[in-house]
Amino acid sequence: MSTCIFCDIIEKKSPASIVYEDEIVLAFLDINPVTKGHLLVIPKKHFRIFTDLDETTASHLFEITLKLSKAIRESDLNCEGLNLFLAEEQIAMQKVFHAHIHLIPRYHNDGFGIKANFTMYPLRKELNTIASQIKKQKI
Repeated sequence: MSTCIFCDIIEKKSPASIVYEDEIVLAFLDINPVTKGHLLVIPKKHFRIFTDLDETTASHLFEITLKLSKAIRESDLNCEGLNLFLAEEQIAMQKVFHAHIHLIPRYHNDGFGIKANFTMYPLRKELNTIASQIKKQKI
């Protein structure tokens, strides 16, 4: 396995501006922030992608992300909103292959956006077919 920068941060081999740490997760400021206060929340155990996480770790990761979201909103950063962003695989813009959540404070005219071509499905039948494909998997 190649070197993982997030594992290096967890092991204190690389510097980070840590905001939160417990036995399961670590949160720190992104070195290439989209906006002021942009955090990364990561599991301390190396999981390559989000769907590799066990339910306990995933649950705790989101619990801490919620608490950090509230902390950002109550801080002196004065953000006007928040985005959570989770990318899985290169096609979805994952750059570091250690599962992580981006917590991005939003400000008026901050320049951040997601370019997408939203598609309207005119037929409920097609939506129902897609829903059936997902529902038949073991959850």
